[in-house]
Amino acid sequence: MYNIGLSGFSGFAIVVLILAVIIVMKGVQTVRQGYEYTVERFGRYTKTLSPGFHLIVPVIDRIGRRMNMMEQVVDVPSQEVITKDNAMVRVDGVVFFQVLDAARAAYEVNNLELAILNLTVTNVRTVMGSMDLDELLSQRDKINAQLLSVVDDATQPWGVKVTRIEIKDISPPLDLVDAMASQMKAERLKRAEILEAEGKRQSAILRAEGEKQAAILEAEGRREAAFRDAEARERQAEAEARATHMVSQAIEKGDLNAINYFVATKYVEALQNIASAPNEKLIFMPMESSGVIGAIGGIAELAKQAMSQQGRKA
Repeated sequence: MYNIGLSGFSGFAIVVLILAVIIVMKGVQTVRQGYEYTVERFGRYTKTLSPGFHLIVPVIDRIGRRMNMMEQVVDVPSQEVITKDNAMVRVDGVVFFQVLDAARAAYEVNNLELAILNLTVTNVRTVMGSMDLDELLSQRDKINAQLLSVVDDATQPWGVKVTRIEIKDISPPLDLVDAMASQMKAERLKRAEILEAEGKRQSAILRAEGEKQAAILEAEGRREAAFRDAEARERQAEAEARATHMVSQAIEKGDLNAINYFVATKYVEALQNIASAPNEKLIFMPMESSGVIGAIGGIAELAKQAMSQQGRKA
């Protein structure tokens, strides 16, 4: 009987020891890096366990939620959005978020990822539906910034920080894509025609400027030539005036050679005028060649006298 009682007691002690070990192990908690655990006492939140080794009261305390504190990503499924100008497009995207407060993320909202996803989908339709199609395709950064601001403000009570929202793809209908391609082609042809017209205009302006400069230079040349012709005629007139003055002085002195020079000059001028008449082809007139030769001799004599006088003055 004694042996039976002793063996029964030993079995009970072993059971108690095993239960004690299990209870102690229940009180030991190791939290991995990047996670935080919430502790509940009789179902009520009491504290949050950070990464590392922790002891809790067995049976009374238990682990409530195991929260991932690392940045996470949620795919936004493709959905149809009607723009401000009634164009229907399909869009999808991604949301990056991080839990900052494990307790609030665990107890302020049920199914945190689903809540963030639904909130993002709703605001994608709201933000993109307030824009025209052209704005939608050209201002993706603006769309991302507006979505981030709205969703981040809405998730702050949940202890969550939305770090980024990116729209991955915007797909208009095929007929709308074809219309946009035609519009872009028309715009490019228009710009090409404008550039060609501008080039022709510049070419015409440059050509006109060149012709203007050429006309100015030609006028300047004619002006210079006229000035030089006038100067030459003036000098010729001065020379003729000096010659006439010398002949007049010689006539006053009674020099027969001077008289012959004067008569011969007028005679030759008269012959030139008769020969240059347009309605005269052939002229017959009596002419005494000895008188003309004598006049030429008188001219030579006058030249000799003028040269001798200049020599004596020198």
